[in-house]
Amino acid sequence: MVQAYILIQTEVGKAAEVARTISGITGVTLAEDVTGPYDVIVRATANNVDELGKLVVAQIQSVEGITRTLTCPIVHI
Repeated sequence: MVQAYILIQTEVGKAAEVARTISGITGVTLAEDVTGPYDVIVRATANNVDELGKLVVAQIQSVEGITRTLTCPIVHI
């Protein structure tokens, strides 16, 4: 199991709508709109890195209003 935080920048005024839309995607465990350099923070899980990549590229990045994403896989050191 792979988990990651996905930091998202959105168009002005779109953060809440983007977070609501993303929260309905399978594999997303949390999606919240925040303040700061990123507008939405998502926590997601997948079976492996390839599936995580597909989740981000094919589903999350296709949500209208997103301008940029940064995926941060969780590591346990």
